[in-house]
Amino acid sequence: MKLIYTTFFVLLITFVTFAQSDSQKVKLADEIRAVMNQQAVDWNNGNVEAFMKGYWNSDKLVFVSSKVTRGWQPTLDNYKKSYPTKEIMGTLTFSDLEITVLSKDAAVVLGSWALQRTKDNPGGKFTLIFRRFKDGWKIIHDHTS
Repeated sequence: MKLIYTTFFVLLITFVTFAQSDSQKVKLADEIRAVMNQQAVDWNNGNVEAFMKGYWNSDKLVFVSSKVTRGWQPTLDNYKKSYPTKEIMGTLTFSDLEITVLSKDAAVVLGSWALQRTKDNPGGKFTLIFRRFKDGWKIIHDHTS
């Protein structure tokens, strides 16, 4: 009988541990989704500087598209050069998000982006690596096509 109680207790503890782990992953994924939702709001308001708050403000930030850009400031400069007006920025939406929480401080996001503009509607795919800092989740690596 003691073995049955011990086995039950071990299984219960294991279940509770995994349940907490899954609920924690959901919470962390929701935090990352909130960062991306805010980025879309900022982009759609024509505010590239606010949009960039979702990125790690570091010379070690990596942005890959048609070329590799290293650093927060060069990434901001490229955005401003490529999207000089609110009309050219269009309306940004993210979709098909797959958020994989790797640890309490790291995650990978796979998804799609789309711009709705007057003359065209470009879009593509992205892979983002997020890291959690004291001031929240930030994109440290962005590969967008």
